[in-house]
Amino acid sequence: MFKCVCSNVSTKGTFLSDGKKFSPLIYALMRGFHNGQVHLSPRSFFGVEDFVDDDNSRPYTYQKEKKSKNPHKHISFKQRTVAFMEPFTLDVFISKRFVSASLTHRVTSKQVAVAGTNSKDIKAVLKSRSDIPACLAVGRILAERAREADVYTATYTPRERDKFEGKIRAVVQSLVDNGIDIKVYLD
Repeated sequence: MFKCVCSNVSTKGTFLSDGKKFSPLIYALMRGFHNGQVHLSPRSFFGVEDFVDDDNSRPYTYQKEKKSKNPHKHISFKQRTVAFMEPFTLDVFISKRFVSASLTHRVTSKQVAVAGTNSKDIKAVLKSRSDIPACLAVGRILAERAREADVYTATYTPRERDKFEGKIRAVVQSLVDNGIDIKVYLD
């Protein structure tokens, strides 16, 4: 930055009103370089005006809602009402190290009940955090927490990469066995 100031000073001329030659370093010091104000800078250095358009909008932020390509597309009654008729969804995540599951309200997007093998109370009891007994424990604890929150029904749609077998099926079956009615939508 100092190099930039000195080059601008030397190209603009460094003569005093007497006609004597003046050093670029002294000129920069006299112009207030060290008090935080650079008078020769063309625009701010990471200031607000770098990221704002002329109408004070931010050009690199986007709207969250997705607009349909076909504005006249028909939306069925089921598509409009399913979020209110079946408000709670089950989300199961299984990795090589741990298992977690949660019940989420569709309309408000708030998690009602959460259970996972990474939490302190479950981690200490289990031998392994990612096997079938761990999945059964997560389902049992999630069912208890869901009943405390007055949730007795939920829906589950597996992700594209997930198959409804093994560990995922163990979590869902454990929820069903402990009193939570799960409606599974398979493609």
